[in-house]
Amino acid sequence: MTPSFEQLRDIRGLDPMSWWPVAPGWWFLLAGVLLVALVLYLGLDWWRHRVGADWRGDARRHVQALRERLAWADARALAGELSEVLRRIAMARLGRRSCAGLANKEWLAWLEAHDPKGFAWRSEGQILIQLPYAPPGTRAPADKLQPLLDAVEEWTEPEEEPPERPLRRESAALARLKRRFGGRRLRGAAEEAHV
Repeated sequence: MTPSFEQLRDIRGLDPMSWWPVAPGWWFLLAGVLLVALVLYLGLDWWRHRVGADWRGDARRHVQALRERLAWADARALAGELSEVLRRIAMARLGRRSCAGLANKEWLAWLEAHDPKGFAWRSEGQILIQLPYAPPGTRAPADKLQPLLDAVEEWTEPEEEPPERPLRRESAALARLKRRFGGRRLRGAAEEAHV
């Protein structure tokens, strides 16, 4: 017996497919996207802190900004900022205890004693301790600040390699062997001494 068309009824009981919960593949895709975003965020954060942590680069950028403002900015403000940058560089390079409490002529004498290129801070640097405290409207020529900017930039250069440490003092026996055999190889000298 074959059912007729009139006997057919709709299928009931099948609900439409819901969007939630999603299939496992979507969970893996979401986890992957979140993982990539986290790695990018942490990588960029590390890079930003790593590059910004170098005090030399930060100091060079600050000195460069001062150099660009030299033509049009107030010389009093520039001298004050330059003095502050120089003190920060000195503390980063040689330690806070060595220079933080110095002022005026003692500061300039310390700078001259520790300058990597031997700049004459006592004579050329007077503008750093006088100009920031000068009355408003005091003008200073830019050519007086230019050598100071160059000298401060020298402080940001990497320090030279320290000289090699001398070897240990030689023992008295080794010194006698060297004197006795006059500069020949020690191994040969020691062998000759035993013969």
